[in-house]
Amino acid sequence: MAGAVLAVRPLGLPWLTADPFLFCMHHIDAYPAGNESMGPAASLAGRDLGQDFAGRDGWNMYHGAVVPGFPQHPHRGFETVTIVRRGYIDHADSLGATARFGSGDTQWLTAGGGIVHSEMFPLLQRDQPNPVELFQIWLNLPSEDKLVEPHFKMLWEREIPRYSLLDGQGRETLITIVAGRLGDVQAPSPPPRSWASRLDADVAIWSFRLAPEARFTLPPTLASTVRTLYFFKGTSLMIDGERLSSHVAVQVRSDLQVELENGSAESEILMLQGRPIAEPVIQQGPFVMNTRAEIQGALADYQRSRFGGWPWASDGPVHAREEGRFAKHADGKVERVDRA
Repeated sequence: MAGAVLAVRPLGLPWLTADPFLFCMHHIDAYPAGNESMGPAASLAGRDLGQDFAGRDGWNMYHGAVVPGFPQHPHRGFETVTIVRRGYIDHADSLGATARFGSGDTQWLTAGGGIVHSEMFPLLQRDQPNPVELFQIWLNLPSEDKLVEPHFKMLWEREIPRYSLLDGQGRETLITIVAGRLGDVQAPSPPPRSWASRLDADVAIWSFRLAPEARFTLPPTLASTVRTLYFFKGTSLMIDGERLSSHVAVQVRSDLQVELENGSAESEILMLQGRPIAEPVIQQGPFVMNTRAEIQGALADYQRSRFGGWPWASDGPVHAREEGRFAKHADGKVERVDRA
């Protein structure tokens, strides 16, 4: 029988993904201390503000001019899963919902028929650096759900399960389960019309942190599932006996158990898996549909309706510095966690 490794590819930018996923961005920004406006307490001279992706000094303003981030922009036809490892995001959208989340939280947003939102990175600390690290994963929707009502859900850090396993030498593999199930450990439910809400879709989003020289056996799942491991931190890793000494994406067979053996430094892996939707994908910027005519319809709808309009005074609103982690949903429901 052939081995478990099917393909090995460089990570690139963004990370290439397989159906049902569209792509994954790994943002890492070493922001300095924040100023009074929660932007960088540093000169912005020489930056292409509004389109700053050059990574100067180890950080980007992206489309922000004062606070880094992504001011209002539309989406239709897919979902975003935003996993914040460090730092904070201030969210606002055309439904009137708003949030601040970070430090291990995940936001799962079903754009469906159309939503406009902003994602800003407030630099809350004035006397120390404000590093930001996050994954933003785009997950497709099947044709029957492309135009469902938009919906966002917060998966707070305290609700996301973590599974710790020690190998025979007592070396730990820690698995964070944002979506899917590992043994008896089940992630929080995704939004109701997500592809991940279907049990037969077998969607899983896990991250692994392996101690030096730790060993872990990834259990098999359905043969129809596509499973990719993104080795993004560490010096070396063995997957099913194949040694990796650079950061790569590794597609593995889903119906076989896969042996992971870490090298001499701590390593981290992101795993994305799911049954393919297996429908045509036509993407134009922030719209992902099945046909070119549907893309044209999305553009026309957005130009006509702005997907409900923008109820905020700023294109990229941020909350008060002292505000904690919270979410106010479109129906008025408020969730509060701890203070920031």
